Amino acid sequence: MTRQPAALRRQDLETLRKHGLTDRDILDAVEVIAYFNYINRIADTLGIDPEPEMSDAHERWQKA
Repeated sequence: MTRQPAALRRQDLETLRKHGLTDRDILDAVEVIAYFNYINRIADTLGIDPEPEMSDAHERWQKA
């Protein structure tokens, strides 16, 4: 969803359901992922430094 949202298909949802997720669970996950992507793009655009406890994760992400 983060890197190639248009690549997701109905089968992806079916796979999540087969693993026990409800439609509400899937919706919750999609909303959290979308918000995380949104807020990180705003922070990156404005040049906001990550919180100290996130510095290591941020550096690993930038290298990926």
